[in-house]
Amino acid sequence: MPEGDTILRAAHRLAVLAGQQLAVSAPTPRGEAHGVRRLNGRVLERVDTHGKHLILVFGDLALHSHLGMSGSWDVHPKGAAWRRSPSTAWALLEGDSHDAVQFNGSTLRVLRTSKLALDPTLSRLGPDILAPEFDLAQVVSRFRAIDQQQAVGDVLLDQRVVAGLGNIWRCEACFAASVSPWRSLRELSDEQLGSVLAAAREQMLASVASRREQFAIYGRRGTCTRCGGRVVSRGQGDANRTTWWCASCQT
Repeated sequence: MPEGDTILRAAHRLAVLAGQQLAVSAPTPRGEAHGVRRLNGRVLERVDTHGKHLILVFGDLALHSHLGMSGSWDVHPKGAAWRRSPSTAWALLEGDSHDAVQFNGSTLRVLRTSKLALDPTLSRLGPDILAPEFDLAQVVSRFRAIDQQQAVGDVLLDQRVVAGLGNIWRCEACFAASVSPWRSLRELSDEQLGSVLAAAREQMLASVASRREQFAIYGRRGTCTRCGGRVVSRGQGDANRTTWWCASCQT
């Protein structure tokens, strides 16, 4: 699933269309059913993100996008060939020199901009880990306000506590902070929790800048790059997402 860094990169790409009056269409019936044509001829004022959610603001209307497991936003020069099948396109935004297409995804909907703050989905999100105003101490306090028996690896994926983290970066952040993702919150000090969150933010911001494809622990087989210990993996949490960690240096 695209995580917060992927969504922020998409927002940076989409910014090329900001300030322009766009031709907006729905290449497939699914996009048509979500009412994207209501945005046709409107000016894209700005592109916002919150965790894994993307919000394109067109005056009093906004387009809310969540890419789910396999969605993407592609931005390319006008007239360039699409990299995916048109049959999977939900929305097409045509600007002066560039076009943007959302392919697949789990959510695409048009709603009133004034309703964003009260929306049942968006209003439940925790602080965005990549937001410029991210307050580490405030987010640590949110971790302390929930059941302390929960494993830190589970809570890092809870978008109501902190928004934007997914499976890749929870593994990488725990590894960077030398914290086992299986440790309960009550076993961790505020300093340790802060180290995990700070590592996640630092790594994800670096990914936004460089689109890093090499990971220290996620998806790794064999030995740990740090201590030479054994890297292990198994499903964690209700969703049974595979977690990778080092059995030696993440005790």
